[in-house]
Amino acid sequence: MVMGHADCPSWLSAFLYEFHMPLFFVAAGYFFSLHYLNDEATFIKKRLRGLYLPFVQWSLFFLVIHNLMFHIGLLNEQYGNWTGGVTHPYTWHQAEQRLWNIVTAMGGYDEFLAGAFWFFRGLLVASLLYLFMFKVGTWLWRKFARCAPNDKALRLWIPMAICVTMLLLAGWKTAESLKVVNLVQGGYRDIMGCFFFGSGFLFRQWQHLYRSRWWHNVVLFAIVAIFSVYATANMNWRSTFEQFLSLPLPALCGCLLTYNVATYIDRFDNRAKHLLVYIGDHTLIIFVLHIISFKVVSALKIVYYGMDWGQIGCHMVIHDHSADDLFFLAYTFVGVGLPLFIEWCYLHITQRIIHSHK
Repeated sequence: MVMGHADCPSWLSAFLYEFHMPLFFVAAGYFFSLHYLNDEATFIKKRLRGLYLPFVQWSLFFLVIHNLMFHIGLLNEQYGNWTGGVTHPYTWHQAEQRLWNIVTAMGGYDEFLAGAFWFFRGLLVASLLYLFMFKVGTWLWRKFARCAPNDKALRLWIPMAICVTMLLLAGWKTAESLKVVNLVQGGYRDIMGCFFFGSGFLFRQWQHLYRSRWWHNVVLFAIVAIFSVYATANMNWRSTFEQFLSLPLPALCGCLLTYNVATYIDRFDNRAKHLLVYIGDHTLIIFVLHIISFKVVSALKIVYYGMDWGQIGCHMVIHDHSADDLFFLAYTFVGVGLPLFIEWCYLHITQRIIHSHK
């Protein structure tokens, strides 16, 4: 995700965007447990605590510092994103409205400093929708089969029916340009997120039957690569019907390829594995702070090329020269490393304060 946001080469960006966001939903669905069907309150509380509360907390933080970023020069009204769009300081009324949007609709977040925050809402809605659909599926099974769902129904037939339903809804929505009016951005990401969430759950149930071979990875890589060249797609909320059709296959292939690579890495007990585990355990802080951390590398790029200092306001990175330099590697390194360092410092300081008061 961080590399995809860092203006990496177009061929690499297209490849990553085929599956890097679906992977988050698949991973979340992988850990969905059937016991939540009889303990809905626990699941809902965990989702709210893990997604809604961090979203509100960090969205309010970026709301508070938004105008400050203009005063210190990290944002400006001259330089913006790659399409030419810029951001502006908020009036008091605009800030109030964004506050309401943040709390009531999980929208209104700062587009330039927190542009990836749609994922909080998308995963929250997708996971709760999946639980609801699973409850409906078990009710329908009891009604028409006149018995409680057996193990295979719970682990295959009902989850499959949910995934198919989500695909049909997403296809209908994109084909007719429909919107879920009470969801920010119209609901496409949430519906497709539910499909990928369900795909992760299905894989977990039948994972024991899966055997990876080296040639599997070649095929999976080839499928993702071919789609990234000839039928690019991602979880863009404005996706067309053609882009919707192009998304599920390469996305699932990319997720499976990632699983195979991760399984291989897990065989070894070395520093590289421990580093990846550490990064995985601290994904939230990277997700939240990687965009603002990019500003450090943007400052270096401005000095290196002798650019206008106003370009530090570019979103998400400085786009000039991105096609012919390797600054995307520096953006990626700092986008991951700086948030981890900030969190480490915060935890270290708070622990020392706590121990000093004992």
